[in-house]
Amino acid sequence: MLDLRDKVAIVTGASRGIGREVALMLAARGAAVVAAARGDHAAGTADAIGAAGGRAEAASLDVTDTAAVDALVTGALERHGRIDILVNNAGIARDQLLMRMKRDDWDQVIATNLTAAFACAQAVIKPMIKQRGGRIISISSVVGQTGNAGQSNYAASKAGLIGFSKALAREVASRGVTVNVVAPGLIETDMTRAIAEKAQGDWAAQIPLGRLGTTADVAAAVCFLASDEASYITGQVLAVNGGMYM
Repeated sequence: MLDLRDKVAIVTGASRGIGREVALMLAARGAAVVAAARGDHAAGTADAIGAAGGRAEAASLDVTDTAAVDALVTGALERHGRIDILVNNAGIARDQLLMRMKRDDWDQVIATNLTAAFACAQAVIKPMIKQRGGRIISISSVVGQTGNAGQSNYAASKAGLIGFSKALAREVASRGVTVNVVAPGLIETDMTRAIAEKAQGDWAAQIPLGRLGTTADVAAAVCFLASDEASYITGQVLAVNGGMYM
């Protein structure tokens, strides 16, 4: 099993779905996890980690508030002395055809999914460079690679994460910091489980492996990229989509 002992990780959007599973799996492999989400929504994740014998703390964070992001990182550094892993997972969707999309829906999606990743990465990059090592991993989407009707804002934000990560990877590679992207396909979450079984079957028919992915599938990819075993991988997009997009 990948060993992340003595590592400190920040995971945004850690209250549910992929973010929660990433936080749980990082902690299970030994990392101390700062689970961040709006309000007190990450408390359940931190409690679950603690109950399993792991190390975690919940943090209230609106990722679109740059001052709050800076304060969270400063506090984590004061408590732990280092930050080794940043997982940019927080994200929203405001789907609509472009001709009907409100400007606020565009702005909110870009701010939460893309600009927040910039703010979080900027906040951790100096301490990572100083310690000459770190992992920045952003959760994109297959939609950022293929596009999808009615999701121009979401697709733009997720495609932007890929370009952002590749550029940053080139900036910091010489300092031992890697920057990568995980791009999930159709994943079983609370939202997809609530959709009719027939629709899920239609989705699965588009996937060569014949099933939707799980949050654990995505979290395992994140843990690999966060580990020492991935030290020679940077600027890459690891697609976790069952072959849906090749």
